[in-house]
Amino acid sequence: MKILVQKFGGTSVARLECMKQVREKVLHGLAQGNKVIAVLSARSGETNNLLALADEWSSTPDKAECDALVATGEQVSISLFTMLLRDAGIRARSLLGWQIPITTDNDFGRARILSINSKALHGFLEDYDVLVVAGFQGCTEDGRITTLGRGGSDTSAVALAAALGSVECEIYTDVDGVYTTDPNICSTARKMDRVAYEEMLEMASMGAKVLHIRSVEFAKKYKVPVRVRSTFSSDPGTLVTQEDSSMEAVLVSGIAYDKDQARVTIRDLPDVPGMAAAVFGPLSEKGILVDMIVQNTSLDGHTDITFTISRKDLQLTLQVMKEVAEKTGASEVLHDVSVAKVSAIGVGMRNHSGVAARTFAALTQEGINILMISTSEIKITILIQEKYVELAVRILHDTFGLDWDIG
Repeated sequence: MKILVQKFGGTSVARLECMKQVREKVLHGLAQGNKVIAVLSARSGETNNLLALADEWSSTPDKAECDALVATGEQVSISLFTMLLRDAGIRARSLLGWQIPITTDNDFGRARILSINSKALHGFLEDYDVLVVAGFQGCTEDGRITTLGRGGSDTSAVALAAALGSVECEIYTDVDGVYTTDPNICSTARKMDRVAYEEMLEMASMGAKVLHIRSVEFAKKYKVPVRVRSTFSSDPGTLVTQEDSSMEAVLVSGIAYDKDQARVTIRDLPDVPGMAAAVFGPLSEKGILVDMIVQNTSLDGHTDITFTISRKDLQLTLQVMKEVAEKTGASEVLHDVSVAKVSAIGVGMRNHSGVAARTFAALTQEGINILMISTSEIKITILIQEKYVELAVRILHDTFGLDWDIG
């Protein structure tokens, strides 16, 4: 039995006309000899409307009840779409997360998938040619509805493909693939035919909204081939897959950026063992994710520590850092929200040198000051003033020749 998983986002199912285009994609999958599992998101804007209702009814909405509420958005989508398929003579039925089941932990609002009953899915596929599955949702072991967090329908689709033996998964969106950078700020951005899992992970971590980061983690772990395509065109899109020698030959594959950044500095900490733990331990306890970290050289027995966080966590971080300053004797806590990250990403960095030097030289020529630097095996990230982000992206995109057709 050949199986194809297709996922369609909120804009793809927003209106009847859009759903008819989705139906054409499903029919094409069937024509290729596949059984199709179509994973649908809620219609565009519906989840926000439901969350607004929760806030209207309750000052502190219960997380479990919120999940039960917002999961109805996907239920509407799959029911309507299944009606369209059945009217076209297709053997189809809809399935909610708990009907499979897709079993998750109890972390309501951002649950993680524990297991999927693949045997049940195969049984359904014996009776139907298309299963229309609600994305974004699952259930706890005791049957309570959960949701997987924003972008969770991508994760649902890839997880289903993994459960069925790493079958191909097509992610349909309103863009026609993964680009070398944001085409909205760089007119020479080029759609990539293929991108490695690790590169896509780095792009997703930098805020690229083409794929949800947890879906890429699933795809990489279970070697699920993922193709990013547009619902509204026949373009073959971009294949997210395992790296090969041709990918490694390319020094840099993409330039990503993230404006959701704030820089925090705690000054004049005693330069003694345990200070880093004193700073970052309380942040961890509050669930605050820290990204870039720099500790200055000790001066007169004191040191500064600077780090970056998401802007949404700034007020809580400042509160925590003031408490840390009082306990440790640090002199002050400073912050800056006018910063952003820019990254050069590519698996080819493993086998080539010079990326950092070329990055720094290109920015220097444009008078862009680098505030912080971090690196990984396949990524170089710099923190700069936010007002220079678009210029930096275009300069680095040009520096590494990403507008060239490399086949």
